[in-house]
This record gives sequence, C-alpha cells and structure tokens, in this order.
Amino acid sequence: MRKKRSTSRGLGSDEVHSEDDRKMNQLPKVELHLHLDCSLSYKAVSRLDPKISLKEFETEFIAPSQCASLTEFLTRASRGFQLMQTEEALRLVTEDVFQQLASDNVIYAEIRFAPLLHLERGLSPEAVVAAVDRATEDCIRATGIEARLILCTLRHFSEEQSMLTAKLVERFRGSHVVALDLAGDEAGFPIDAHRSAFRLAMELGIDRTAHSGEAADASSVWETLQVLQPMRIGHGMQSAEDPKLIEYLKANRIHLEICPSSNVQTRACLAYEEHPVNSLLRQGVSLGISTDTRTTTDVSLSDEYERLSKHFGWDEADFLACNRAAMEAAFVDEQVRERLMAKL
Repeated sequence: MRKKRSTSRGLGSDEVHSEDDRKMNQLPKVELHLHLDCSLSYKAVSRLDPKISLKEFETEFIAPSQCASLTEFLTRASRGFQLMQTEEALRLVTEDVFQQLASDNVIYAEIRFAPLLHLERGLSPEAVVAAVDRATEDCIRATGIEARLILCTLRHFSEEQSMLTAKLVERFRGSHVVALDLAGDEAGFPIDAHRSAFRLAMELGIDRTAHSGEAADASSVWETLQVLQPMRIGHGMQSAEDPKLIEYLKANRIHLEICPSSNVQTRACLAYEEHPVNSLLRQGVSLGISTDTRTTTDVSLSDEYERLSKHFGWDEADFLACNRAAMEAAFVDEQVRERLMAKL
C-alpha cells in the first residue's frame, strides 16, 4: 500500500504525480482524527534531532504496512513524543502538521494529543497545552486552515491522570481546546479508570470522543457508548458487525471517525477492500475519513481518498457527503461550521 510519494517523509510532498492525484488533492477536506505526535515529517524530525537518519526515521517512526496488532503499531508513537518535550519542539511539530494539512487541502482539522506525555523535561501540563494552543492560533492565521485541539487521556493512564486531562480541557475552555478523548491500547486496558473523567466532562458540558471498535469488537463500542457517552467514536469500524449497533449509531447521530489505512495496518481488518467503511456509508451511518497518524501510517488524506476511489468506487459526491458529515459532527460553533460548510 506504500506510494512513491510520502508526506510524512517530507521529501517532494508537494509534487502531484497523476491526474487522480491532482483531483483528490484539490478536494477540500475535513479531518477530525489526527494525532499530533504521530504525524512528524522527516523534515521536522531532522530539525529536532539531526542525528536521526532517513533510514532510522522510516524504520522507527513509520510502522510496518501490517503490524501484528495495535500494540505493535503504538510502539512507534513514543519516537514522536520523545522529541516533543519543549515548547519550541511542540511549536515546530504543530507548524509541521499544518504544512501537511495545507498540502492536502484540508480546510478544517481537529488535532489531538496527550499533554501528560510531554512532561519529561520539566514542562507542566498547562504549559504543554498552552504551547500547542499558541502555535495553533498562529498557524490558523498563517494558513487560513481552521483547527481545534482535543486532549487525550490514554487507556493505561490512572484515574488521577485521566481526571487531570479532563480538568485541562475545562481549564482551557475558550481557547482552541474543545474536547476530551480516550485513546491507546483498547484491547489491553479496561475502561474503568476513565469513568470519572468522562462523567466530569459530561457535567461540565465538555464535548467528548473516544477510541473504540478498533482493536476490539462491537461490544467494546457498546461499552464505550454506555459508560463514557461520547458524541463521536474514534475508528468504530467494528460496529459494522452488529446491526443493532448500526441502528443505534444512526438513531443517536453518533459520528464515526474512520481511518481505513490505519485499520489495515493494525490488523483491525486484513485488507483495504475488506474494510467496512463502504458498507457503513451506504447504510447511512455518519462518518468522516481521517489519516489517524500521518507518519506512523505513512499516509496523506489525499492518499486515503485515492484508495477509497480505487477499492470502492467513491466519487466526489461520496467525499462531499463524508466531509459534510464530519463538519456537522465537528466541535465548533455554528458560525464557524456554516462558513466551512460553504467552502465544502
């Protein structure tokens, strides 16, 4: 599934090699599921640590095209956040991601990260969030791309760490921080430690999304919906195996943040053509398309669109429908939503 062109490598990423490339690249796009610390281009990595060679980057930052599991996939994430331990590094990586979004013609993005992973060199959680928020504001002004930030708690975090993350979302209310997410090793850690954080978020009126139905089956999605009560589900592809769940998602307007190439890479499904994204769309489930991790998966959103067109025959009407659904589910105020809908 690898292409000759790779935005994550940061080498020739602005080149477009075919008419199909140009067509997909020119479509305005919405991306709701994008991990900041898993989307560093080689250009950014080499500025943060010039000792890292391109070969090392390709081996240790980019995961195999098919991993043994989500757990193996997640081992690559640490290389990114290890380089993001100062305010300057956080700014550089944020600017780098915006450059990738611009080259992909993304008009709106929600960028997520776990603040508690960036404390190794003395930053406070508040300083981490403030640094990314300031960089995001500057990048919005410089590029015209609208963006918001989602703070992640992780499956292996304690209840205390999860609560702290939820309180950070509240602390930065009014900034570009708009929501709480639960990410990480779904199959390896239970949901219990995160009940209190999501309950607090509900009480405070904080928007919520949560990874589920990626490394576990539809029952995990049911549990996430019932316990955490998110407005959206990150991935959620395994929902396709349960017709009752499909009807629940539709009836309750639960949006799925679908990342097909990432799902193939983590063996959530074994081949792109077997991914349920097309079936979910045809059944009327609200869903949008995202890359998940532009570096770990080595994919751009234009690449993703090309694959959907190749394997499922998706056309501009399908991409528009997904982008409109994503914009409807975005964590923004109505004025911004209407303005971006007009751009689509």
